Amino acid sequence: MNSIPPKQELIRQLFDDISPTYDFLNHLLSAGIDRSWRKKTIRMLEKKTLFSILDMATGTADLAVEAAMSFPGAKVTGIDISEKMIEIARKKVIKAGLDGRIRVETADGENLPFPGESFDAVTIAFGIRNFESVTCGLNEIFRVLKKNGMLVVLEFSNPKSTLLRKMYWLYFTGVLPFIGKIISGNRSAYSYLPESVKEFPSGEEFLRLLVQSGFTETSCTPLSCGIASIYKGVK
Repeated sequence: MNSIPPKQELIRQLFDDISPTYDFLNHLLSAGIDRSWRKKTIRMLEKKTLFSILDMATGTADLAVEAAMSFPGAKVTGIDISEKMIEIARKKVIKAGLDGRIRVETADGENLPFPGESFDAVTIAFGIRNFESVTCGLNEIFRVLKKNGMLVVLEFSNPKSTLLRKMYWLYFTGVLPFIGKIISGNRSAYSYLPESVKEFPSGEEFLRLLVQSGFTETSCTPLSCGIASIYKGVK
């Protein structure tokens, strides 16, 4: 782990610490809407034959499980930098009866341990903003995607409505860290969330990064009035 950059080491420790309550807090703090966001993310993948899917920043494997269930013929590989999250992901995959089709392992998204053109599709939910370098991560994703392969990214974004945006940031900076600390015992992890969302190059800026990394047919689909967005690109 000594080769992990400083930000990645911080992320690994944060998610290791909150892993026992991660799923519960995700669903509680989003009022369960995160489930529908993940379903919509997987539906963005074209309904063609997918043999191999990489789910980056897989966390506890919610998106990986959704992908495997949506594409019965595909093998799914889930990676995450947090060993504790991967431990929970393995249990979830076994409980879902998908251990023969989903493999999860610890890996750094900016230094993927896979040869070029290994996957038909790459997915990532609420993880790309945690990269040390978003550009480096996108370049690695482009490398491991097969020709005509698709990247689908689910990430928080800024609502366009002024009123909604004020309410959104009030919740993000006040309510969320408070509840997160009470339940997980770690306020810093949930204080980091709004900070990382503010720093993330969302919307048109992220689409430009996709194009710079070589992706075409890029698009951005806002969810829930812009609270989150789904980005898509094709190699």
